[in-house]
Amino acid sequence: CLDEEGKVHEFDSRWRTEDCDDCSCSRNGIGCCTSYMTPVDFDEEKCESIFNKETCSYKVVEKDDHSKECPVHSWVG
Repeated sequence: CLDEEGKVHEFDSRWRTEDCDDCSCSRNGIGCCTSYMTPVDFDEEKCESIFNKETCSYKVVEKDDHSKECPVHSWVG
């Protein structure tokens, strides 16, 4: 399989992209999906979500104080 970056992958192999997608190669081609959950139900007026590419995860924190996490009621992914 040839990925979007031009790298060749063997059949039945799996890898994670720089954008935190989990991909696999089969004889039918390449399939990818996100490796992380996205927060969708939180107080967007008081809080913001921040994506960390190193851990492939979101953190939801207060806009005025990033040391304080906000409750998240629903995630999708």
